Amino acid sequence: MSSTDTGVPATVAVIGGGTMGAGIVQQFLTAGADVVLVEATDAAAEAGRGRVAAGLDRARERGRIDAEPAACLARLTTVTDTAAIPADTGLVVEAVPERPDLKIAVLTAAEAAVGEETVLASNTSSLSVTDLAAALRRPGRFLGTHFFNPVPASKLVEIVTAPDTDAAVVAAVRGWVAALGKTEIVVRDAPGFATSRLGVALGLEAIRMVEEGVASPTDIDTAMELGYRHPMGPLRLTDLVGLDVRLAIAEHLAKELGDRFAPPDLLRRRVAEGKLGKKTGQGFHTWDEGE
Repeated sequence: MSSTDTGVPATVAVIGGGTMGAGIVQQFLTAGADVVLVEATDAAAEAGRGRVAAGLDRARERGRIDAEPAACLARLTTVTDTAAIPADTGLVVEAVPERPDLKIAVLTAAEAAVGEETVLASNTSSLSVTDLAAALRRPGRFLGTHFFNPVPASKLVEIVTAPDTDAAVVAAVRGWVAALGKTEIVVRDAPGFATSRLGVALGLEAIRMVEEGVASPTDIDTAMELGYRHPMGPLRLTDLVGLDVRLAIAEHLAKELGDRFAPPDLLRRRVAEGKLGKKTGQGFHTWDEGE
């Protein structure tokens, strides 16, 4: 398995070009890797490329990267078939929606396409890494790599290990995360891991406070930002993550850990109304297009 001068794999594949997948692609491109983006259709692949291009342009405008966006994009290939992932790819990250059946389908297809030394990873924020690993022929080469949104600006990656994950794979991924300029934490597979479990608990309680009329979303967020030095309040963060994503995670955690994670009715109503947060312009806050 070859690496770039910066220490990331020479070739990385990302399955899914949505907000998270595009951010992961951008990170590895700016670190010097060749990246293959896998999407279901040509239109989806083109949309994913557009997200990556826009992210690179923003990063350059804000002085966060020195590389030319065009040079980075020249190392991005888009395909619509998982079988097209090169066999010598060092790392495959799936970033498809939080559905176990879909994740298992793309991970098993990727495993069939690549060599025995390739590391497979899931960007899941809540699903059992152990259950996903059980569907693979080489579970020792698999783990969770939970990136955070927005990926380019976030400093954390949560590495989630299953019982069969090889220690050498964990060590390699820790090195790749460091090469991306991020800090890693390593956690044992458990419902919600460390970050989703704590973050969702805080976010759900903030939503209940809005529901009960305790305070406005702005005041609740300000309380946590100024009183507890959180860089972003729990409701603004919920908007950034996506209310639909937070609802899906809460439903999963409620099933695994009990009623304390039961989603508030207000969250369900906002999702039903299509008020999903930043991506729709309205959640608990109103978002401008340029934010």
